[in-house]
Amino acid sequence: MTPRQPEGEALPGAGVLPEQTSAASSSGRERPFSVYLHVPYCRVRCGYCDFNTYTNLAMGGGASAGDYVDTLAGELRLARAAMDRAALPPRAPQTVFVGGGTPTMLPAGDLAGMLTLVRDTWGLAPGAEVTTEANPETVDERYLAALAKAGFTRVSFGMQSAVPHVLRTLDRTHTPARVPQVVAWAREAGLETSLDLIYGTPGETMDDWRRSLETAVEIGPDHLSAYALVIEEGTRMWAQVRRGELPLPTDDDEAAKYELADALLNRAGYEWYEISNWARPGHECVHNQAYWRDWDWWGAGPGAHSHLGDVRLWNTKHPVAWAGRVAAGRLPVAGHEILDAESRELERVMLGIRTREGLELAGLARLGPHGPEPTTAHGTPARLVPVVGRLVGEGLLEGAAAMAGRAVLTLRGRLMADTVTRGLID
Repeated sequence: MTPRQPEGEALPGAGVLPEQTSAASSSGRERPFSVYLHVPYCRVRCGYCDFNTYTNLAMGGGASAGDYVDTLAGELRLARAAMDRAALPPRAPQTVFVGGGTPTMLPAGDLAGMLTLVRDTWGLAPGAEVTTEANPETVDERYLAALAKAGFTRVSFGMQSAVPHVLRTLDRTHTPARVPQVVAWAREAGLETSLDLIYGTPGETMDDWRRSLETAVEIGPDHLSAYALVIEEGTRMWAQVRRGELPLPTDDDEAAKYELADALLNRAGYEWYEISNWARPGHECVHNQAYWRDWDWWGAGPGAHSHLGDVRLWNTKHPVAWAGRVAAGRLPVAGHEILDAESRELERVMLGIRTREGLELAGLARLGPHGPEPTTAHGTPARLVPVVGRLVGEGLLEGAAAMAGRAVLTLRGRLMADTVTRGLID
C-alpha cells in the first residue's frame, strides 16, 4: 500500500503555477532552492514501508526503470517552463537529493544522467550537496566511484539494524557485514556517508538496539539518522500486528531507545541537530535542513512533493499515470494547496522546534489593532513568558536559550516536542 495523497485543488492550467509561488520569503529575502528526485523502484517492498514504491521495474508506458531518466527529463522541462511563466527567478539548487524507493536499483549512469538533467534545467550552486539513498546490497566499489565522478557528494545507506533477526522482521535484504564494506568504498571514493537506523522494531530488545548503535559508531559514518518505527495502517507489518503475530512497540520502549541513542552518539562525537539526526560537526545534511528552514524545492518523480512560496504541490502517484501526463506535455501535478498565514506559522514552529538551533521566540510576536504586542528585551512576546517559563520548569526547554529569546529542546523536550509546539502555539 502506498500513502494516500492529500486532497487539494488542480493547477490553474496544465502547466500554470499559482501566483502564490513567489520566491521571496516573508522577510523579503529570496529563498534558497533545492531539488528532490523520487525513484520509486525497490527489489523488495519492506513490511513496514508505506512510501510510494513498486517492485515492478517493467511497467511500460514510460514508467519502466529503463525509461525513468527520459521521463524525468520531460518533467523537469515542464517544471522549468512553468516556473519561468510564473516569473520565478532562476535559482541554482543548493542541494539535490535522490530518494525512493531504492535509487541504486538503477545503474550508476542513470543517476549521473539525473544529475546532468538538474544541471541542464537549473544549474547547480557551487559546493552544492548532492545525495543519493542506497541499499548496501545494490552498490559496489565501481558504482560508488562512478557516483563521485558524476558529482555526487554524499550517500545515505539504509542500515536499519545490525541484528539479523531485526532485519528479517523489517524484510531488509542486506546482510550486516555489507554495511562497513560499502561505507569504506564510499569513503575511498571521496563521498560523505550517512547511515539510517530504525528503533522499535517488534521483537527488538534494548541489547539489540545497543548492538546496532555500537556497530554504527564503529563503522564511523559522518552522519547518522535514527527513526522510531511507525507502523502505518495498510502495511504488511500493520496486518501482522493486528493478527497478533508481532507485538506493538510501546512509547516507553521507544523513548528509552532514543535516550540510549543520544547518549552513545554524543559519546562518539556526534551532535544532534534535529530530533532524529546526529552528525559530526560540519557534516549535517543540508538537504534535511532545507525542509526545516523553509527553503523552496521542486520534487520530481511519481508522488513527489514540491514547495514554492506559499504553495505545496504533489505529483500523480502511480508511475504509469505520472509518465502519461509527462508524455502528454502536462505537469504531473495531481493537486496543490495554498498555505495561509496561520498554517505557515504552525509549520514554522513545528519544524523550527525540532532543530538544535531552535526557534526564535521574537518571531511569534503578533501585530494587534493597537500596534505590536509587548515583548521582553530579547523580543519574546510578553504573553509567552509564563508559557516558556513553565516549559523550562518542566525540563522541556533549555533555560539559558530561553533567557536569550530562543526555544531549544532539552533531551526530555525532544521526546515531547508536540507538547512544546502546542504550548507555544496555543
